[in-house]
Parts: sequence; C-alpha cells; structure tokens
Amino acid sequence: MSETEGTIVELADLLRHPEDLDKISFLKSEFTRKKAAIDGQLKIGLKDQLEVTQSGMSLISDGQRTVNQIKEEMMKIDKLCAEAQNMIRDFPDINLVSQVHRNFTQVEAMKANIESFDGRLKDLEQLLREDDQDMENQPNLLNIHHGLTQLRDIRDDAMDQIKRASDTSLESHLQDYFTRLDDVIEWFDDHVGTACMNLIPLVQADNKGIIVRLALIIEEEEKSDKKVQALQDAQREYKDLASRFKSMTSGPKQLRGYKEKFLKAIEFYAQPQFDKAEERFLEEPDKLANIMKWYFNDLYVVKVGMANLMPKKWRIFKTYTDIYHRMMHDWLVKHIDNPELSPPHMLSIIDWSEKYYSKMTKLGWDMNALQPHVLDTREAELIREYRQLIVKSVDEWMDRMFFADKKSFTSRAPDSLDTDAHGYFRTKTLGDMWRMLKEQTVVAGSSNRTDVAEGVFDAMFRALKSRQNMWQNTIDAESQKYKQPPHDSGEGLQVFQDWLVAIANDQIACIDDNEDSDQLGYLTRFHRDLSPLVSPSYLSRTATPALDALRDGFVDLGTHCITTFVSLIFTIDFRSTVSDFFTLKWHQEYAMKRITTTFDDYVADYCKVLHRSLLDILIEELADELLVHYLSSVRNKGAKFRRSDPFTEKFKDDVLTAFEFFQNLNAKPELAGLVTVDFAIIKQKWRVVDKLVRLLEADKASVVPVYEDFKREYPDLQMGWVEAVLRARDDFDRATLNGVKAKAGEMYVERGVETIMSKVK
Repeated sequence: MSETEGTIVELADLLRHPEDLDKISFLKSEFTRKKAAIDGQLKIGLKDQLEVTQSGMSLISDGQRTVNQIKEEMMKIDKLCAEAQNMIRDFPDINLVSQVHRNFTQVEAMKANIESFDGRLKDLEQLLREDDQDMENQPNLLNIHHGLTQLRDIRDDAMDQIKRASDTSLESHLQDYFTRLDDVIEWFDDHVGTACMNLIPLVQADNKGIIVRLALIIEEEEKSDKKVQALQDAQREYKDLASRFKSMTSGPKQLRGYKEKFLKAIEFYAQPQFDKAEERFLEEPDKLANIMKWYFNDLYVVKVGMANLMPKKWRIFKTYTDIYHRMMHDWLVKHIDNPELSPPHMLSIIDWSEKYYSKMTKLGWDMNALQPHVLDTREAELIREYRQLIVKSVDEWMDRMFFADKKSFTSRAPDSLDTDAHGYFRTKTLGDMWRMLKEQTVVAGSSNRTDVAEGVFDAMFRALKSRQNMWQNTIDAESQKYKQPPHDSGEGLQVFQDWLVAIANDQIACIDDNEDSDQLGYLTRFHRDLSPLVSPSYLSRTATPALDALRDGFVDLGTHCITTFVSLIFTIDFRSTVSDFFTLKWHQEYAMKRITTTFDDYVADYCKVLHRSLLDILIEELADELLVHYLSSVRNKGAKFRRSDPFTEKFKDDVLTAFEFFQNLNAKPELAGLVTVDFAIIKQKWRVVDKLVRLLEADKASVVPVYEDFKREYPDLQMGWVEAVLRARDDFDRATLNGVKAKAGEMYVERGVETIMSKVK
C-alpha cells in the first residue's frame, strides 16, 4: 500500500460518520501539534547527529595526522639506523654480537618460562579448584587472570617463534605441550561466564568484591584487544617496517573478546526471563505489567548498585538499558507480527507501550533516547489490526457455524436438531452464535476505545444480516428440489419441514422479549451490551437502525420459513387434489375436506414444537395459500363451468368446509390457548370467492358490470386471471372478453392495501 493510500485509509477510519466532520478543526490542530512535536524531535536528533558526525570526522582527521606522524618518525628512525651503521667502525661485528647476546637472553628467558610453565599451570588449576568451592566470591579470580595472561603470552611468543623458524618440525609437539593451557583457559572462562551471568543477583546480594574483580579483568582484556587490533592494523599497513621492531611483534597476538562476551552474557541472562514471561503472557495477557516487573527491577539494580562498580566509560546503565530495550522491542514485535495473535494479547501489547515508557521515565530515560521505538510507532496500525482480529474472529465463527448448520440441513442428518425448554424445535448453533458475539463484545469493550467497538459492531451487523440472507437462499434452493424429480415424491419432506420449523423458531428466539418475566430475546440483550461501548451518535444513527433492520429480518425469515412450509404442503401433498378443482371430478368428490383434514394433521403434529406466535402465522398462511390455489385453479386443465351444473352450491360447500376447519381450531384441546387468529379476517379474505361465483354465473350482458364491481373492490385484480375465468365459462365468446378488456382500459382505480388477488395470477 502506498503512503497516499495509507493516509486515505487512516482518514476514512477517523471520518466514518457525517458528524465526524465536526472534528476536522480539532483533528487539524491535533495533527499540527503532533507535527510540531515531531519536527522538534527531528531537529534535536539532526543536531545531535551533526555533532556526532562532526566529532567523528574530527577524530578521523586527528587519527590520520597521528598515523602520518608515526610513519614519518619511523622513517626517520630507520634512516638514523642506516646512517649509524656507517658512522661506527666495526658496526657489523658489534651488531652481530649484540644480536647474539639478545637472542641468547631471549632463549634463556624462553627456556625458563617453558621449564616453569607446567608448575605455574598447576598453581592456577589449584586456584581454580579453590574458587570452585566459592563461586559466589571467587577470591582468586584476579590472580588466575594475571597468571593465565602471562602463560598465554609465553605460548603465543613460542608459537610465533617456531612459525618463523626455518625448522618447524617441532611445532606439533609444542602445540601438544600447550594443550592443557586451553583446558585451563576454558575453565577460567566458565568462572568468568558464571559471574557475568549472575551480575544482578550478585549486586542484590551486595557481593561487590567479585563484581569489581570481574570489571578489572574485562577492562584489562578490553585494553589488550584494542592494542592487538591496533598492532594488527599497523602490521597490515606497514608490514615491512613493523617487522623490524620487536615491540610490535611481542605480546598478545589474538583478540580474546571478553568485552563482547560480557555484553552477550547480559542478553543471555535476560533471555530466559523473556521466555518465562512469554509463557505467562500467553496464558494471562491482561497481566503483562505484572509479568514484566523483573525487567524494571533489573535496570533499577544496575542503576543503583552496579554503575559505581564498573568503569565509567562503559556507561553500564546505558549499556544494560540498550540491550534490554532492544530485546523488549524484538519480543513485542515478534508477537504483533504473529498472524495467530489473539485480540486480548494484541490489546495488552498496545496498552503496554504507554506503561513501558512511563516506567522507563521513572528510571531516568527520555522516550527519544530509547531507540528504536518499542512498537516501531505502530500503535495506530495495531489498533486497526486489533479491531480486524476481532472482526476476523467473528466472521470465521459465523461462517463455521452456518456451514455446519447448512451441512446438517442439506444432508438431513438425523438428530441434528434440538429442543428448548418449551419443547420448540431449535437448531444447535444459535445459542453458541450469540454467546460468541457476547464474548467478542466483551473483547471489543476491553479496549476502552469507541472506534474499535464501533468497527466490531459494524462487522457483527453485517455478519448477522448475511446469515439471514444465506439461510433464506439455502431454504429456497432446498425447497426448489421438491418441485423436481426425484424429490417431488416427497422423500425427506418431514425432516425438511422440521428444519423449517426449527429455523423459524430461532428467529423468534432472537426477538422474543417478555419484560414481565424479564426474559429478553438475544437481540435486545445484544443491544444492551453494545450501548455503553459506543458513542451516542453511533448508537442513534447506526446501531439502532441496524438493529431494527435485523429485527425485521428475523421476522421476515421466520415468516419465510412458514410460507415455504405451507408451499411444500401444496406442492407435495395436494398436487393431485388441487389439479382436480373445477373439473368434472370436483363435482363428484370432496377435495376440500381432504385438504382440511390434512391441515388438521399438520397443525396437530407441529403445534407443540412451533413457537405460538408462529402458529398463528402458519394458520393464516394455510388459509391464504389454500385460497390462492383455489382461485388459481380456474386455469386447471379441464376446468369448465356449465350453466346447467349446480357449481354455485359446490363453491358454497367448499367455502363452508374451509370455514369449519379454521373456525373450530380453538375448540381443539391440543390448541387451547395457543391459537389467537381472528377468524373474521380469514372470512373477509374468502369473500373474494363470491366475486368469482358472480363472475361465473352472470349472463353475458352483466359480465362487464360484475367485473367493474370486482375491480373496484380488488384493484390488484389481474386481467390474465379474469380472462381464464371467462374462458372457463361454457358460453365464452371473445366479444365478452373484449368488453371486459375495454372496461379495464377505461377504469382508473387507486391502489390501496394489497389484497389476496395480488397473489392470484
């Protein structure tokens, strides 16, 4: 993402709502203030960097001048030596005798050192054994170091001489002779390492002696390494000239790196504590401040108890702080870069930044002196990531639960439904879904940031709406299968209908509030949980409309389930029955009675497992769907109304049969107190049948006035259906139809409330 795109994303995050435009002046002043502060820091940093650079350049220039002076002096000395040889008579003989004497003295010294080497090494081993018994004090540490330094120089000189000798056959024998020295050095290094790894405990135990001894040793080794490094540089640059001077070829030959090992030991001491802190942090992310107490305790010990025991040039408190700060930075960045980091851990790290710098300030450190920033100044990014972690978790949970439900639903898996305390069918994941949303609401609220909470709730609203849409699409896709082979036989229909009832009950559970018994639906409880966590403007302008839309969606989905349930009854159970309406068989059989008997069975089977508010919807849908199919049957193949047939009486018999069923529902013992449908409403809707009868029995001259009356009462009357009715008359002629169409073209009827005729095509 480019810098411009990143800026746009941040602005979009800050100005998410129209009322946020009022914040522009505040944001401008805030950003101006922050920019001024950053500019000030940059100026200070630039000034310091320029001073350091200028100082470094001056030192380089001084060093170059010193090197040139040394080079010139050495060349003068070499010239004087060459001239002196010509000034003194017999100088070659004198020089040869001098060299022989010098070599003899060196051989004597080397012989004495070699002969005493083994004894001196044994003495050092004894001192190390004594210190092994008192590792907390190691009183012999300085003596051991002094002795080892001498033995090291002896070995280095001997090995250097044997390498420069013409006969190197004894080199391997000499190496074997000095092998024990390496073992003793390793032993000594273990003692030094143990002391380095326990510096802070030693300070806490007020054991100053060993700390001072250790500091003297490392300081001496540091000086030795600098000397070796300088000699190596000089020998590389002035090899021929340097080889003529004994002082430049004697002494230590290799860098020993004790100072570097000392600094590394600081890191090694801290690392196990970071590892333990990590284990506790992963288990208890909210206790990070308590987990990290050791960090600040260590630095305080160094500041108060160690600084005066170490060389001032080491600036030991700054050294410890730099190492600890770098390790803290790496530890935190490792976690925030972990894609599996959970929201509670992310939030804890975000909050930790401010606490960290507050504690470091108490130790005397300015925030700008601690580089790099402990979180790489990524707090704003981390807030967005924290919010996105919660959103991702919500989306993953919602998807996982829906697809589990969908798999059970589409496979009609046995025992995949549950029942609640009232005995109503329910899916198994609804409670888990709302429990998950509750948990994520708590996580979002723990951030104490409304922008985080509002972003999470936006995602929750989207996820809930998406779940409603996915259920509706899945239900439609599955119900469509029953209109095609092989499912049109009704195989698996009951399990499918059970699922429809369970899904419908779920929707009611989401919005079913009973304040008298203090039993609230999931959505109302969700509303109460989110209200304290968001701004008043978000609550009124975003949350409340979204919750209202969800409430309507739950109602619509529940109703859709019942509508589909009823539609399948007509698709599977009444396919042959409905197709016989208004045909010859209709006059001879009692199709309406068979239908109401089937209705009776369905209501009896599902009245105890369907929420009582949905039971009324079921009955209303049965009445409406029956009426729609009944009216639409004028299109049935073979439908014909002969004026000589008593079809008006048959209509009357069908209507009375249907009325008998719907009117007597409350009288059934199993439905007592459950059904609250107003039969008068059903009866009013069925009055349209009378309009159909009048359109069928009217003579040709009266058809147009009857149609006109019909159209005025039912503005959504479809001309296609009227034409089908007229064609079903045995005296149909096109003139009558044209007269009706002409009247329809002349009429203007204002559409009001939708009537049952809008469903009759």
